[in-house]
Amino acid sequence: MIRFMCSKSSRSLGQRIKKCDTKNIRVLYSFPIKLGGGRVGCTSWQQVMGLAAAGAEVLACPGVLQTPVAPNVEVWPTLSRGKVRISYKIVGRLRSYALHDWIVAQRLEALVGQVDIIHTWPLAALRTLTMAAKLGIPTVYERPNSNTRYFYEVVQKECEQLHFKLPPNHEHQWNDEVLRLEEQEYRLATRLLCPSRHVAQTFLEQGYVPEKLARHQYGFDPTDFYPSDNPRPVERPFTMLFVGGLSPVKGLHYALQAWLRSPAFSTGTFLIAGGATAEYLKILSPYLKHPSVRLLGQRSDIPELMRQSDVLVLPSLSEGFPLVVAEAIGCGCVPLVSDRITDACRHMENALVHPVGDVDILSAHFTMVYKNPDLLAQLRAECIKMAPQLTWTAAGVRLLDVYRDIIA
Repeated sequence: MIRFMCSKSSRSLGQRIKKCDTKNIRVLYSFPIKLGGGRVGCTSWQQVMGLAAAGAEVLACPGVLQTPVAPNVEVWPTLSRGKVRISYKIVGRLRSYALHDWIVAQRLEALVGQVDIIHTWPLAALRTLTMAAKLGIPTVYERPNSNTRYFYEVVQKECEQLHFKLPPNHEHQWNDEVLRLEEQEYRLATRLLCPSRHVAQTFLEQGYVPEKLARHQYGFDPTDFYPSDNPRPVERPFTMLFVGGLSPVKGLHYALQAWLRSPAFSTGTFLIAGGATAEYLKILSPYLKHPSVRLLGQRSDIPELMRQSDVLVLPSLSEGFPLVVAEAIGCGCVPLVSDRITDACRHMENALVHPVGDVDILSAHFTMVYKNPDLLAQLRAECIKMAPQLTWTAAGVRLLDVYRDIIA
């Protein structure tokens, strides 16, 4: 199977990368799953497209190419050829990632002098980072969330306070194998790519030096997420929106407590879009029974929901760079967030920011935007003004600048 997936030699792979002038950065982008798939698959696809638009020479090595990329992006999948794919479910996630990592590492030796930097993702980078260090090629390691040890501890503490037990194999469940592998990868990477101050801080708290960290950002697609041209309907009730996975770390239970302490619930509507485990729904059930709260489940019309809502609430206990916040800003939907989410959110400018877990202050913020439409309009206007800085195009330019600094 491995010979099949590597049937085209690394040397022919290198020969297919166009020779570029000294101003262009040549990046090998390694991603172990579906480039252009859901969640991080979408994030990785947008990064590749943003880098290509910013002028980088991109060689993408995904497990599978799910969504076509720009013509100037070279793509060499590792776990698929044509319509034939390795099944992640049958092989297992970590074994699939390890196979991808092995294949990318085998390709590197023939690429010396033709690749300036390698971009890797968690749990699929150990061999690639080791080989890159041996060959003298700098590497970056994507951190879509906070330091994993820190994250596990936050989730564990919150679950204990709620007397809540995560389902077996839940992605937030403490996993020693995952933690051990990721901490090995942290040490080997030239830089850890941190999309927010909070992510960087969690690594500093775990003893990593500032020089190990590099700051970049994620973004939103303005073709999907844009503000409504029409004025806000007078008859529409004050509308609050929560978007995301319904789990303790997202803090939805804090938002619901704050909602019912605020006068906003008397005439307003709280919309919740996202899936949840049965166990967490039991914890939320006393709040979900209130007639002002509507549980929508998984939705495919998030941009329209944002355009029809006044504010987005996200009281997360830990975050990387929440895409829904950037998307809400793009739609002119004002974010009300915890202080774990401050990179795109500036208190009393384009957002309201509360200390994490502080229900009283969050409730006061609900009351402020509910009772003061002028403040809400001011915050919304600033969101729309700031939005161009948060697109995926802007993120691609910033990431390319990070590469240049590391290479230099």
